[in-house]
Amino acid sequence: MLKPAVRVHRRVAEVGREAWDACARNPAYAGNPFVRFDFLDAAEQANCATERTGWGPQHLSVEDEDGRIAAVMPLYMKSHSQGEYIFDHAWADAYERAGGRYYPKLLSAAPFTPATGARFLARPDVDLDEARKFLLGGALTLCGKYGVSSFHVNFPTADEWRWMGEQGMALREGQQYHWENRGYATFDDFLAALSSGRRKTIRRERREAVDGLEICCITGEELGEEHWDAFFGFYMDTGSRKWGRPYLNRRFFALLHERMADKVLLVLARREGQFIAGALNLIGDGCLYGRHWGAIEHRPFLHFELCYYQAVEWAIGHGLTSVQAGAQGEHKVARGYEPVITKSAHFIPNHSFRDAVAQFLDAEREGIAAELEWVRRDLPYRSSFLE
Repeated sequence: MLKPAVRVHRRVAEVGREAWDACARNPAYAGNPFVRFDFLDAAEQANCATERTGWGPQHLSVEDEDGRIAAVMPLYMKSHSQGEYIFDHAWADAYERAGGRYYPKLLSAAPFTPATGARFLARPDVDLDEARKFLLGGALTLCGKYGVSSFHVNFPTADEWRWMGEQGMALREGQQYHWENRGYATFDDFLAALSSGRRKTIRRERREAVDGLEICCITGEELGEEHWDAFFGFYMDTGSRKWGRPYLNRRFFALLHERMADKVLLVLARREGQFIAGALNLIGDGCLYGRHWGAIEHRPFLHFELCYYQAVEWAIGHGLTSVQAGAQGEHKVARGYEPVITKSAHFIPNHSFRDAVAQFLDAEREGIAAELEWVRRDLPYRSSFLE
């Protein structure tokens, strides 16, 4: 049995690694590294996910009758919609044009990470449905207490998403492109599943991308400061041009190295002893998650090589079942990545605005379904491999 009280924590460190990960590592949904203590705490310790940056921690916990942490939820008070990858800027504009104040809002998510994973985390010996009810109730209570416009859950698992719909939350769908390992033993086995035209194109892209370069896949104890310094330079250059201000700082990557080096895969390109480009991946249980990329030299197809082809090759070599290469990017389809539906759930207290959002979601869902069907017709696989 769980105590009915839900506690709010302004730092994940208040819960502690052992208690948090006892919930985050539940075999029922474990595998995603972005909701584990070390990742969330690194973002807070490095001052990337703090109130000052618009990610004010409001993590929830529920205790059992013995006073032990039984369930937790990563939760943030957001003063903007940056770094979420579920885009609600149009909602914010409409809400404020109607005279409301959209920010702050409450968000359950992994900071800066468009990767599906559990958001209602409970110890394996705890009734998950009961834990979810307490955590959701706590989040909705905070909505009322703080008078915020809304509560959002981004990239939950499919089971959580369906459950939140049953609780009356508005359900939203999005689209990403993931690679699926259909039992390939080598990268050539993967290429054999594609049409002859695509095989030739990918082989040509790979040859041109790596001409004169050395490609290094580095993880665990092999990672050193020189690798992180190089990658951070790529990240800052690309992030400054893409977002205006990158979300993460060098301290975050130092903490990631210190605490999660065995979950990190850096793919770096080196020319004549100098690193010129790199991609950061995190390793989950069965999945490789591509997160960031950058380069200080333009090389044709190098982005595809480091972010997509090297990720697929590494995943095959290490027996992983999938690669999730981040948000957006229809160009991934021609490289063997398939469209998948992503999910989010939303609670909006204002009835009029809730109805308007519901109408928007109905239309958006129809559009995504049509796009998914259209994109799947262009998959480069031979038909026998998709049966």
